[in-house]
Amino acid sequence: MSATATGDRAPSQRVVVTGIGVICPIGLSVAESLAGLREGRSGIRKMPEWDHIRDLQCRIGAPVPETDLASRYPRKKRRTMGRVALLAVNAAEQAVAQAGLEEDTLTSGRTGVAFGSTSGSGEETEAFSTPLALHHHMKGLESNGYFRLMTHTCAVNVGYFFRTRGRIASTCTACTSGSQAIGAGYELIRHGLQDVMICGGAEELHYTSAVTFDLLMATSVRYNETPDRSPRPFDRARDGLVIGEGGGALVLESYQHAKQRGAQILAEVAGYASNCDGAHLTQPDRKGMQRVMELALTDAGVAPGAIDFVSAHGTGTELGDIAESHATHSVFGDGTPVSSQKGFVGHTLGACGAIEAAWTIGMMRHSFMAPCHNLEEIDPRCAPLDYVRTPREATLGTAMTNNFAFGGINTSLVLRSTP
Repeated sequence: MSATATGDRAPSQRVVVTGIGVICPIGLSVAESLAGLREGRSGIRKMPEWDHIRDLQCRIGAPVPETDLASRYPRKKRRTMGRVALLAVNAAEQAVAQAGLEEDTLTSGRTGVAFGSTSGSGEETEAFSTPLALHHHMKGLESNGYFRLMTHTCAVNVGYFFRTRGRIASTCTACTSGSQAIGAGYELIRHGLQDVMICGGAEELHYTSAVTFDLLMATSVRYNETPDRSPRPFDRARDGLVIGEGGGALVLESYQHAKQRGAQILAEVAGYASNCDGAHLTQPDRKGMQRVMELALTDAGVAPGAIDFVSAHGTGTELGDIAESHATHSVFGDGTPVSSQKGFVGHTLGACGAIEAAWTIGMMRHSFMAPCHNLEEIDPRCAPLDYVRTPREATLGTAMTNNFAFGGINTSLVLRSTP
C-alpha cells in the first residue's frame, strides 16, 4: 500500500542544484556574467529605442548584448516564443546542459518546470494589440501570437522545448517570479512529487516596463547621460531603479536522484520561505521582509550566524532600500556581508530571483562576494550593515538570497555549498 493510501507522508527529500544558467546584460553565460561582477562591468546604457515615448523620463536600460537568440532554435521550436521565452529557454538550456540531463530523464514524468516572468512578451503584446486597438481589424495577426504574450509563456515554452511531462508551475509574481519558481521546485522535490525541476525566471526589456515605474516615480532619471552610474542600491545619491532584462535557471534534483546518476552537485537548497506583507501593494513593509528571512532560516534549520553572505534585493529605490536594510539588520545585525547585484544589470524583474540565486551559487563555488556596484556613500537612513563595496575573496558555506515584489510578496532562499 502506498504512503498516500495510508495517509503517511513521504520522507522529506534533500534538494540539490546540478545546473545553473544565466543570460543577462553583462554576460551570455554564468561564467561570463560572474567575470563581469568581479570586473565591475556595467550593463546599463542609453535607450534611443525609447525615443518615440516623448514624455518618458528614464532614458536608460540594461539590455542583453546583441545576440540573435532566435537563430539558435528551429522555427518549429521558436514560433511560440517571444523574446522573454527565448531568454527563459536559453538560460534553461545552459542549466540542463551543465546538469547533464538526458532525454529519458526529461520525459520521464518525474521532471517538471517552474518558471515565471512579470508578464508575457511586451513586444508581442504590442504587435498583437495595435491592429485591434488602432485599426479595428485582425489583418496580419498570427495564430501563434497569443502563445508568445500569455503570462505563462516561459513555463510552457521551457516545458515544450525539453518535452517534459511532469508538473508545470507558472510563477508570475513580478520581482519574485524567479525566486518563487525555485521555491516551488524545491517544495515539489522535497515532498517527493518530482525528482527533477527546471526552475527560473525571465524578463524582456520593453518600454512599457519603464513607463510603469516612471508613473510610480520609481525610475532613475538623474543619470540619463551617465548610464553606468545608476542604479545605486543603498547609496545616498540613488534616484530610482533601472529596468533590465535576462534569464536565469537552476536545475533542482533530489539528492538521491542526483547521486544515483552521478551528477555533479553545485549546491543545496537548504531552506525557502515566501509570505505576504498584507499591508500595501507598492510600499514595502520591513516586518514582512524580516519575517520571511526568519522563516527561511527556520526551514533550513540554521541560525542567523550561520549565514556567510546575504544577496539583497536592493533595487535603488528609496523606500525599498531603507525598509530592506532595516529588516536585514533586525535578523543579522551588522556582522553579515550584504550586497545587491542590481547596480550591474538593473532590475531584471521576473528574472532577478533566478539570476541572483545562480550568481550566489557561483560566488560560493568561486569563493568571492560581488560588491554593490555604484555604492559610494551609504545612505545614513539605511541600516548599518556590512555592505560589500569592493569584490571580496571569501569562503561561503551558507548564503541567503532575498527578493521582494509588488503586492507585498516576499521570498527568501537559503543556499548551502556542495554537500
